Amino acid sequence: MHLPPADYKIMVLLVDDQAMVGEAIRRALLTEPDIDFHFCARAEDAVDIAEKTQPTVILQDLVMPGVDGLTLVKQYRSNPLTMDIPIIVLSSKEDALVKRDAFATGVNDYMVKLPDTIELIARIRYHSRSYNNQVQRDAAYRALRESQQQLQKSNFELQRLTNTDGLTSIANRRYFDDYLNAEWKRAKRVQQEISLLLIDVDNFKLYNDNYGHVAGDQVLKNVARAMEASAVRSSDLSARYGGEEFAVILPGTDADGARAAGEKLREMVESLHIGHAHSVTSEWVTVSIGTATVIPKEDQIQSDLIRLADKRLYKAKQSGKNRVMSQDD
Repeated sequence: MHLPPADYKIMVLLVDDQAMVGEAIRRALLTEPDIDFHFCARAEDAVDIAEKTQPTVILQDLVMPGVDGLTLVKQYRSNPLTMDIPIIVLSSKEDALVKRDAFATGVNDYMVKLPDTIELIARIRYHSRSYNNQVQRDAAYRALRESQQQLQKSNFELQRLTNTDGLTSIANRRYFDDYLNAEWKRAKRVQQEISLLLIDVDNFKLYNDNYGHVAGDQVLKNVARAMEASAVRSSDLSARYGGEEFAVILPGTDADGARAAGEKLREMVESLHIGHAHSVTSEWVTVSIGTATVIPKEDQIQSDLIRLADKRLYKAKQSGKNRVMSQDD
């Protein structure tokens, strides 16, 4: 006996301390309407979240701070509520000895991250289908599914309200702060560059005063769409920073890459040809952008990156607007 299509639902739990990995896999699964996604960044919360969400497959990072991935696998296998859930280990490299230890501990599959999207979805479906066919033998399965659906509905609605800007539908300031905090810590730990773009819509008050707030809101939506369209990698995060200000977090991007990303966005906004007859900068709506790139030192905090980008944004506006400023001089 197999589950009818209407009842077949896949629930993926990703346990990984890297926010950029979580964002990349979330985006990879967005086009799959029958796959629900949960993300856990803290190893110490993993088993508890697995108990509550009852995923059909767990994607488990092999190396995490505090508790390593294989220790978590042992904890899943010793817990009656999670002992049968398929586990796919995500490793940073193909290593025969590590793979042998993983399978000996009780994992079901092994992939090198970030995996190819088609292969990832195929493996998720394979293991989830096998697991669901096993679970359906339990008479309590339908009650469990109803509970899962209600939990997932509540979770996604809460996530949407918590993380998304209501006007532009991109990340809001709260999610920006959380994502930057996670990526800043990762960049400091691995000593890797992290870049930030701060974007301001030029002469926006004049636009609102002359065209009205409804038209002004549409400008902000168009800028947000341009930001999303200009994104190169799934790990890059576009966010509304506040008012007519926006931001883009670029993990693992050097100063030249940040400037190139800023120029691409600036050109895309200007090419929208949104008329702004009262602007002293251009006949079209334009943006000014400040960029900053650092490899975080021990005594630095993430607000240092924001201050540097903000300083350059101010200079871009003082220097005539509709430009990208990536240096202090």
